[in-house]
Amino acid sequence: MRLLFIGDVVGRSGRAAITQQVPLLRERWSLDFVVVNGENAAGGFGVTEPILEEFLAVGVDAVTLGNHAFDQREALMFIERQPRLIRPANYPAGTPGRGSSIVENARGARLLVINLLGRIFMDALDDPFATLERELAASPLGRTCDAVVIDVHAEATSEKSALALFADGRASLVVGTHTHVPSADHRILAGGAGFITDVGMTGDYNSVIGMEKDEPLRRFTRRIASGRFEPALGPATLCGVAVEIGPEGLARAIAPVRIGGLLSAAQPDFWA
Repeated sequence: MRLLFIGDVVGRSGRAAITQQVPLLRERWSLDFVVVNGENAAGGFGVTEPILEEFLAVGVDAVTLGNHAFDQREALMFIERQPRLIRPANYPAGTPGRGSSIVENARGARLLVINLLGRIFMDALDDPFATLERELAASPLGRTCDAVVIDVHAEATSEKSALALFADGRASLVVGTHTHVPSADHRILAGGAGFITDVGMTGDYNSVIGMEKDEPLRRFTRRIASGRFEPALGPATLCGVAVEIGPEGLARAIAPVRIGGLLSAAQPDFWA
């Protein structure tokens, strides 16, 4: 199975990279699944239903969220009718939407997608470890699904690493999101889970983590907000991670993906 996970899509620039590149990459690499973190897709804060539908229409199979999951208030309503939109599973009971979903492709392969929100330097939600244990027990790899991808939307690298080790042997890929900076530690853990601490963002890197520079610089230098954060509109770098998954549901190969924009290019050589 061939899986591509794409990191935090920021604003119009990031959305353009998704709509332009996903159809091409699906065909070029014969991808089975594409999962995208879209929690910054709508002006940098949350996602709208038209944006979600646009992503699904170009070949995205599932969209995960994070701490901005409900910044667009309409998400509280439409998330219930969108099974491929997945908010963090460790939100309290009764929160609209779902924290995991099994998506099936045209060939009948089933992918379990789980979204978690970290608690270190973040809003303190329910325990992500207990939540992950519950989700994995409910849909074991190899029984109810053929592969498992876990999006850990968290600030602390230690928390992401610990959750990856906690899921090792029971997941195909554990990918960190949120910091908008791609890390260089992609690897396969001892139990067979692919892991990267942060996949990076899909947005304009001539920015402050995807936002136009002026307002963040004013806040850092003057400590006073003088306007809204607005997404930078320059060419985006699509940042992701490519994973080859064996029939047992564990990772066989993992590589970073960086296409366009300012960052150095990277693509998997095992799909050449």
